[in-house]
Amino acid sequence: MAENDAAYVEVEERIRAVRDNIRDLVEQASAASGEAAEQRIADRLSEQEALLERLIQERDGLAGPAAQP
Repeated sequence: MAENDAAYVEVEERIRAVRDNIRDLVEQASAASGEAAEQRIADRLSEQEALLERLIQERDGLAGPAAQP
């Protein structure tokens, strides 16, 4: 079980980092000028959102069926 707990904590840390990245990208998007810069930020934001979704699913799988709604 300790291995599962460690994996869960690692995924939680990655989720926190990705959420921070998304927050930073949103701030960058509001300050960006130029279509190319805006598109790069939008692409990166999309990648980070997809990664966040995968990590949340991974975390939920580690938590087990009792923790899921």
